[in-house]
Amino acid sequence: MDGILLINKEANMTSRDVVNKVCHLLNTKKVGHTGTLDPMATGVLVLGINKGLKIVNEIISLDKEYEAEITLGIDTDTLDITGNVLSTKEVNVTNEDIDRVLNSFIGDYDMEVPIYSAIKINGKKLYEYARNNEEVEVPIHKVKVYELERTSDIKDNKFSIRCKVSKGTYIRSLVRDISKKLGTVGVMSKLNRTKQGKFDIKDCYTLKDIELGNYKLLNIKDVLDLPIIDIPDTIYKKVINGNKIENEFHYDKFIFEKDNKIIAIYELDHDSGLLKPLHMFI
Repeated sequence: MDGILLINKEANMTSRDVVNKVCHLLNTKKVGHTGTLDPMATGVLVLGINKGLKIVNEIISLDKEYEAEITLGIDTDTLDITGNVLSTKEVNVTNEDIDRVLNSFIGDYDMEVPIYSAIKINGKKLYEYARNNEEVEVPIHKVKVYELERTSDIKDNKFSIRCKVSKGTYIRSLVRDISKKLGTVGVMSKLNRTKQGKFDIKDCYTLKDIELGNYKLLNIKDVLDLPIIDIPDTIYKKVINGNKIENEFHYDKFIFEKDNKIIAIYELDHDSGLLKPLHMFI
């Protein structure tokens, strides 16, 4: 049982909780996710199963799409509705104000990472500094916002957005910065990941589906948009031994298969001009 499993994560579970549950249901220890969702968040959580773990990094780098709700007028330590309230502020915002501000965020964006996150600084996770009330310089990440639009009118200081963003974007941070630019404070009060790369929420399974056996793993070859080459007999032994080979295939990155089974992913080594193994599946 090797491949990619698409989960529609429910709220009030950590991504690790989902992984542990799937490990139990599929009777394997080799399960990993490809991008953490906060416990309050729902939606697309892509899991690698057994050999599918080898391509986790290929999936982590994909763009993501979200639906989120923003509640203006309050600020919390976690930047979401579950945190401790630090301050409140008056809200005087129109739909037109929101649209103008949202449009200003499209493009490259220097985002300050939330202090309550698992990014490590000097070997310690940021949330550990926060819980211990220790000072730490919070990193700035350059990310990209491809699409950002309001999907509801503002009512009772709340409105909803849809966004498409690059890897590493924290929607909590985006919400904080949107709120600040609106002249107030705000938190993320709902979050639903609707897409990661080409993986859509409509194709995801619930944990109940997995429990009932109502699911299908995606084939590793089908997940990766890479050329597929049948290994010539002349280099078969070199490939299965993970050796570098001459680049006679005119691709920078591709899948080697034999008898319709994936054997390896090879990529161009720009220093030597040779092809080298990126992932082996045997």
